[in-house]
Amino acid sequence: MKNWILEQNKENYRSHEYKRNNGERLILHYSETRAKKDAYNRERGIARLRKACKSGKLTKQQVNKRGYNKFLEISKNIEVVINEQKIAEDSLWDGLKGYITNTSLEADRVIAEYHGLWVVERAFRISKGSLEMRPMFHFTERRIESHVCICFIAYKVYKELERIIHEKGIPLSVGKVLDAAKTITTIRVELPENGGFYTKTLFLTDKHRAIQPLFDRPDKEK
Repeated sequence: MKNWILEQNKENYRSHEYKRNNGERLILHYSETRAKKDAYNRERGIARLRKACKSGKLTKQQVNKRGYNKFLEISKNIEVVINEQKIAEDSLWDGLKGYITNTSLEADRVIAEYHGLWVVERAFRISKGSLEMRPMFHFTERRIESHVCICFIAYKVYKELERIIHEKGIPLSVGKVLDAAKTITTIRVELPENGGFYTKTLFLTDKHRAIQPLFDRPDKEK
């Protein structure tokens, strides 16, 4: 099966099927975006390993850490080195993902259903992590409904911000945008002559300037 997988043509969004002996189907899918992500994550981990090996401070935790140990080779005299051949072999799998199914659904439908499951799982991670939602005990139905409503609205606002960030081409995650926004200063000065106010938002750092489009509004809304 591994040989069959590596023999397939790697064409963006192309799917291949392999029938297993137990009647299940393996749907192999390739994505250039996933390949770039796989390569980036591997190079980032290897860079840390190279730095640790060079300094002679390679720890047991680093050796046992998932994703790292497969690139290490320990000789009989307890010398740890990075196995370049294993790195090259691992790169052959960049961009590939397999889906096992016992259904008769078309390949695109199977991939779409699994992707939908990933979206749900990510929603739970965002809710528990970034939004810090926690279960609470309520005594009345009204308070239960209010708690669910607040959680739903918080997630909706998060997703809307995520959509706008992507739409404006800002190369930052929602978390990094929020961290940068917390450090932006707005000055509001009262004008003594007419009693009006002058307001100016200061974008001092590169991160501030990166998220400046989020603060810009059309003239008709000012």
